[in-house]
Amino acid sequence: MTDRETFVIATRGAGLYEFTDRVRDWCAGKGDGLLTLFVRHTSCSLAIQENADPDVRRDLVAFFERLVPPADDPSMSYLTHILEGPDDMPAHIKAALLPVSLSIPVVAGRPTLGTWQGLYLFEHRRAPHDRQVVACLVR
Repeated sequence: MTDRETFVIATRGAGLYEFTDRVRDWCAGKGDGLLTLFVRHTSCSLAIQENADPDVRRDLVAFFERLVPPADDPSMSYLTHILEGPDDMPAHIKAALLPVSLSIPVVAGRPTLGTWQGLYLFEHRRAPHDRQVVACLVR
């Protein structure tokens, strides 16, 4: 048996947006299975990351900004896909480096995340977006 859901996550610009509680609530009472999450966009990604210290999220955003700066940074002058703004192609690069899908075991209706692990949409664009994350739980 397979259950499906689409979570819409509203972003306010680049950063990590936790949606762990929404997934936990949706999995509740569904028994054991394998949960797959898939983001339906090419300029954001998914992450399982620490959810206790917000400095972790800030440092991750800062790291990826340094690793792949905006297209108007001189080090990125080789980029040719620049029509959608200086953050678009770098967002595609970040999404190519990071996962766009995750698989998580579910036991007794609960994702088996560790104590400090949370589920995040990692928005790589500066502008707000409504992102869709499709969830499938196969039991």
